Amino acid sequence: MSKQQPTIWIALPVMNEIDWLPHTLRAIENQSYKKHHLVICVNQPDSYRYSTNTDTYNIFANNQKTLSYLRNYNKIPLTILDRSSEGNGWESGKGSVGQARKTIMDFIADKAADEDIMLSLDADTTFESNYFNSVVDIYYRYPLIHGLSNPYLHHLTKDKQTDYAILRYEIYMRNYSINQFRIHSPYRFTALGSAIATKVSSYKRIGGMTPKKSGEDFYFLQKLLKSGPLCLYNSEFVYPAARFSNRVFFGTGPAMIKGNQGNWDSYPIYSYQLFDKIKQTQEAFRELYNHSTSTPMDDLLHPDKNNLWKKLRRNAKSGEQFIKACHQKVDGLRILQFLKANQHKIKQHETQVLLDNMRIQEVDIPEKITHELNEHSVLTNVSTESLITIRGLLLHKEIDFLQKHPLTSL
Repeated sequence: MSKQQPTIWIALPVMNEIDWLPHTLRAIENQSYKKHHLVICVNQPDSYRYSTNTDTYNIFANNQKTLSYLRNYNKIPLTILDRSSEGNGWESGKGSVGQARKTIMDFIADKAADEDIMLSLDADTTFESNYFNSVVDIYYRYPLIHGLSNPYLHHLTKDKQTDYAILRYEIYMRNYSINQFRIHSPYRFTALGSAIATKVSSYKRIGGMTPKKSGEDFYFLQKLLKSGPLCLYNSEFVYPAARFSNRVFFGTGPAMIKGNQGNWDSYPIYSYQLFDKIKQTQEAFRELYNHSTSTPMDDLLHPDKNNLWKKLRRNAKSGEQFIKACHQKVDGLRILQFLKANQHKIKQHETQVLLDNMRIQEVDIPEKITHELNEHSVLTNVSTESLITIRGLLLHKEIDFLQKHPLTSL
């Protein structure tokens, strides 16, 4: 990266955020690094403006208030992309947070220098005053990285239902991340749209963002990783809001809603035993370069596994290229699919699965927590105070991994 200070271009999709947005704008205003430009896309489907459904019409009305607020806002450099007003909203079936994020990032890629940095945020996220500066420092320290997946922590709210739901969801995510670190998976990033950065040149190199209706952050980081290294550690955190939201199909908000209704089936505490099977598959790549052998993930990967490996061998010029091609094939999506397809085979209560995971992960578990997890079959019945402690223990372990191994690559 050149010594000239890059501009940080902030990509911020906004829908129904008039109450939250000022907090995020204030966090941007307070940044010690001042060379930045905010691009906001206020968006919703065009049909919302004449909807007879009160909820969807209120989103349109909220967005109009946001646009009015932003047009009178002059505290930082700002570009507004209006995909909300009459005739500007998304066509039916085409709008999503992924489309909004892509719209912003494509706009930035057309305006910014290749060495500039795109910083993806959400409108309910805050951070300390050194955050932007820390991102620039990371790019000076690791000039060859293609992206940053920044550490995160959801603030608690003092509302019992909200706090329980976000703690349970964070425990799910951190357990996943720690196990990915434990087995040395290159796909050990945590994908949050509010905690991603990439250089403009890297964005162009991968052909931009794919406008998924949900999970665009996951697919985006996966594309970046397949093109070059990622950094996963920063001393500065981002702090997304903990809130119930159904504007996307999966992710934090929908997980909290389903969990609050007692349904965590889509976000289980995955067993360490399944990650060990993924590790066995990864360790077989070197052997597979020479001859076919079975792996625990064969059924998921290809109906004719021998042809799969033969094709990869035929296209690889060396063993190292073959191993990289295997990691391209057995990617983060495949890993998640394998976990989802096999979790039902683990015949343990989720509290016991979590306890066993923490032991394998070498987390120091207080006796009180061990006793409480042994007393209950589901985390729903574990006290909020204990969930706070468990989250803290997993966070400490995850950050320890991140500090020791800040980069990941194929």
